[in-house]
Amino acid sequence: MSYLPIDAALPPLLMALQGRDEVVLQAPPGAGKTTRVPLALLGESWLEGQSIIMLEPRRLAARAAAERMASELGEKVGETVGYRIRLESRVGPNTRIEVVTEGILSRRLQEDPSLEGVGVVIFDEFHLRTLEADLALALCLNGRELLRDESQPLKILLMSATLEGERLSRLLNDAPIVTSEGRMFPVTMVWGKPYQPGEALEPRVVQTCLQAIYEQSGSVLVFLPGQAEIRRVHEQLIEHIDGRNEVLLCPLHGELDLASQRAAIEPAPAGKRKVVLATNIAETSLTIDGVRVVIDAGMARVPRFDPVSGMTRLDTQRISRAAATQRAGRAGRLEAGVCYRLWSEAQHDQLVAYDAAEILQADLSGLALQLSRWGVKPEELAWLDVPPSASFAQACDLLSRLGALDERGVITAHGQAMADLPTHPRIAHLLLRGQALGLASLACDIAALLGEKDILRGSGADLHDRIAAMRNEPSSKANRSAVQRARLLARQFRGLLRGLASAPVADSDDAHWLGALLAFAYPDRVARQRVDGGAGYRLANGRAAQFGGPDALMKEPWLVVADLGSRQGQREERIYLAAALSPELFDTVLAEQVVQRDKIEWDEREGILKAERQRCVGELVLSSEALSGLSEETRTKALTDLVRRKGLELLPWTPELRQWQARVDLVRQLDLEVQGQSEWPDLSDAALLSSLDEWLAPYLGRVSRLSHFTSLDLQSILQGLLPWPLPQKLDELAPKALKVPSGSRIAIDYSVRPPVLAVRLQELFGLAETPHIVGGRQRVLLHLLSPARRPVQVTQDLASFWANTYGEVKKDLKGRYPKHWWPEDPMDAEPTARTKPRL
Repeated sequence: MSYLPIDAALPPLLMALQGRDEVVLQAPPGAGKTTRVPLALLGESWLEGQSIIMLEPRRLAARAAAERMASELGEKVGETVGYRIRLESRVGPNTRIEVVTEGILSRRLQEDPSLEGVGVVIFDEFHLRTLEADLALALCLNGRELLRDESQPLKILLMSATLEGERLSRLLNDAPIVTSEGRMFPVTMVWGKPYQPGEALEPRVVQTCLQAIYEQSGSVLVFLPGQAEIRRVHEQLIEHIDGRNEVLLCPLHGELDLASQRAAIEPAPAGKRKVVLATNIAETSLTIDGVRVVIDAGMARVPRFDPVSGMTRLDTQRISRAAATQRAGRAGRLEAGVCYRLWSEAQHDQLVAYDAAEILQADLSGLALQLSRWGVKPEELAWLDVPPSASFAQACDLLSRLGALDERGVITAHGQAMADLPTHPRIAHLLLRGQALGLASLACDIAALLGEKDILRGSGADLHDRIAAMRNEPSSKANRSAVQRARLLARQFRGLLRGLASAPVADSDDAHWLGALLAFAYPDRVARQRVDGGAGYRLANGRAAQFGGPDALMKEPWLVVADLGSRQGQREERIYLAAALSPELFDTVLAEQVVQRDKIEWDEREGILKAERQRCVGELVLSSEALSGLSEETRTKALTDLVRRKGLELLPWTPELRQWQARVDLVRQLDLEVQGQSEWPDLSDAALLSSLDEWLAPYLGRVSRLSHFTSLDLQSILQGLLPWPLPQKLDELAPKALKVPSGSRIAIDYSVRPPVLAVRLQELFGLAETPHIVGGRQRVLLHLLSPARRPVQVTQDLASFWANTYGEVKKDLKGRYPKHWWPEDPMDAEPTARTKPRL
C-alpha cells in the first residue's frame, strides 16, 4: 500500500484503543483515515472474532469507501469488506468490516441493542453532526452500558477532520484524542472579492471555472449549493468551452444514477480532464481521482424544520469554516493543489466555526419514535447536544396523531410497526394504513415517490401523474433515473409489508384512494380551496398555501399537499405536489381525523354572541350547525374569552378610574421595593386579564351584546377589590390632588412614574422643597408651567431650581409675560397665579 499521512497516527491510535473503549481521532482531509483505520484494526487482539461497523453519512461515500478498502485487500466487495446502504447491500458470511449509512445502524441497534459480535463502531465524519449519527451514538452508549460484558466491551471511535475534539472527549468519559498532523499535499488558497448582497452565484462560479481551466492543470471540483445551481452552471460552461473536447463536465449529487456518480469519481480518460460540479456530497470521505483544483462557492443547502408550520424546508446558507476546510482538503489528496474561495479572507473570518448540529434544527419525529421504541426519554441518554424540548414535544404530538403513541406517551403496537419500517413516521403510517385497507401496492408507490425527488418536476403538481409515469413507460419529461430508484424503493416497501394483514376495499380506483392515503401521512396538510377555482388553499394546520401558476388541480375544492415550501419571509407556502381529496372520506376511512368542536364567539359585524357545533379537520370546518340553550357557564366563558382577546379597553374605563388604578399600583410597587411584600392587591392590566373569571364573570349575566359592556359599573366592580381600610389609606398615601402654596388643589397624574404635578411656577413661590407622597417615600415630578400653562422646567429638586435655575427662567418669563410678577427672591414672595394689577 502507498503511504498516507494517517499511517503515522495509526500506532498511537491502536495503543489508545488497546487501553480505552472510547477514542477521538482528528485527522485533516486527505489523510486517509476512512480507508486505513478500519483495515488497521482488523489484526488487533481485542477484536478477535468480532466485526467492525463504520458509519458513513452518505451513500456514495459508503459505497466508495468499501470498494477502496476491498481493493486494498485485493478482494471484491462483500468478502472481508462490505456495505449496507438504502436499496443495496453487499455483505457475505466472512465480512468483518461493514460500511453502513446512518438509518441502517439505528435500526440494527433496535434489533440488537448490545450489537453482539461487533467489537468497534466507527463514526466517520462525525463533524457533520447529522441527526442519525447523534442518535446512533446515544443508543450505542446506552446499549453498551446496559447490555455489554466488561470482558468484551463495545469500543467507539469518533473521527473527522474538523471535530470539536474537547467536547467529544468530555462526552466519552474524557476519551484520549489522537491527532494526525499531516495533510497529504499543500493547498494554495486563492481568495475572491467580497460577496455582495443579492449577487447571483452562477456568473462568478463560471468565470472562476474558466480561469482555473486556463491557469491550472488537473481536474476541477466545484462545490455548489444544489442541483439547480449545478444545472445552470453546467449549461453556461457548455457554451464557454464548446470545442474543448479534453474538458469533461460531470455533475455529482445524490439523485444521480450509479453510472453517473462513478463517471464523476473515476479518473478522467487519458488526455482529458474533468470539471466535477458537486453538492456537499463531495465534501467528505470521497476522493475524486485527478482533482487538484477546488472551486468553493461557499454555500450549502441545508434542511431546516419550521416548528410554526411543522414542515422542513431547504435553506441556502453560508458554510462554516470547518466545512470550508473540508472542501479545500479535496484539492490536496493526490498532489499539491489550489483552492479558489469565492469570498474574501475578511468574510472567511466572519463564518461560524462549525455547522450547527442537525438535532438542533431538524424534524425530530423519527428520533422521537426511535426513543419511544428504545423505551427512554431524551434526558436518559448522553448527547453532545440535547434535543430541544419544544421540537421534541411537537414530534411526540405528531406521533400521537398518527397513532404511534398512546395518551401516556407510550409506544403502541402500531408505533412499533411504524418504527420497524426504514422510513419517516409519516410514510410508515401511510404504508401500514394502506396495507390494512388492501391498498398496499398504491401505498408503496406513493411512499416511494415521496422518498425521491420529484420525477416530473415542472409538470404540474398532481401526484396521480407521477403514479402513472412510475407504472408506465415514463415520458421524455420524466427523470428516468429517479423513476428507476422509485420503482426499486416501491418493491422494497412491498417486501416489507408482505405478510401483514390486509382487507379488500370496496373499489380500487387509485384516483379515489390517492388523496386518502396521502392524508394518512399528512393530516396537517389537508387543504380546502378558499375561492372556487382559485389558486389559494387553507391547510388544516392553519397555514396558507397556493399554486405558483395555473394547475389542473385548481378545479379541486379539497387537496392533500405532499410537498410545499416558501422562501424566507414569504407568508404563503407554494404547492409543488398534491392530490385531490374527496371530503366524503371523512365519514369513513378518514373519520379519525374529524373532531367535533363547539365554537362560541362574537360576530364582530353584528356585535352578538354566536354559538355553533362544528365538525373540523384541524382548522378546516367541514360542517356546522347552530347551538341553542347555552349554559350560563358556557356563555360567561365566551364573554371572558372575548375580553382576553380584545383587551380590557373593551370595558368602560374612565380617565378617573385609570388614575385610581395607577394610584393603587404605585403604593403596591413601593411596598414591594422597600419591604418585599405588600397588602395591596395587584390590579394591573395583566393581573386583571389573568383573573377575569374571579372579578368580572359574576357581573356578566346581562351582557349579550358588545354594547352591553358599556353598562357595567366598572368603577364599583374594581373598587370592590380593595378591602377596607385600604380605600381610606389610598386617599392618604396617594391623594388625587395636592394643595400648593397659592391655595389651589392641583391634580396629580399617576399614569407615569414618578407621578407628575403640573403647576404654574408662581403658585409655588415660598415652597422650599419638592412635595412628597406615599408617606414621604415618593417625590412628585414637578412640571413647572408658565402663565400660559406651557412647561418651562421639569424637576424633582425644587430647592436646586430656586437656587440655580430660577434666575435664567425669570429673565425669559419676564420678557414674555410682563403683566405677571417675577420677584428676585421667590422664597420671600407671595404665591399667586394672578397678574400684577390684581395683586
